[in-house]
Amino acid sequence: MKVANRIKANDEFAVTVKKGRTLRSDSYLIHFVNNDKNICRVGISVSKKLGNAVTRNRIKRQIRAMCDSLLNYEIHAIDIVIIVKEGFLNKEFSNNRDELEKLFKEIGL
Repeated sequence: MKVANRIKANDEFAVTVKKGRTLRSDSYLIHFVNNDKNICRVGISVSKKLGNAVTRNRIKRQIRAMCDSLLNYEIHAIDIVIIVKEGFLNKEFSNNRDELEKLFKEIGL
């Protein structure tokens, strides 16, 4: 995932969470809102409750890899914030990927 396709600023996270729509699953809480930047941007949030820094960074790397395989960043103009829930740790990578793919299809991506 390119840096241009990431949401990193706290205020951009807040706008997406407050103004966007929400989808839930066992492993994810996804907020999304249309943007005016003509690219898809993704922000990932992993709570300290899920583990130490090594575990949280591994989860973020996995989600970025999933997003790279599932999304075409140039087609849609949308901001997505993915909040990882505890159910993520109990599943394998392929199951988590399938669950994220199902949520992206509900969004229309």
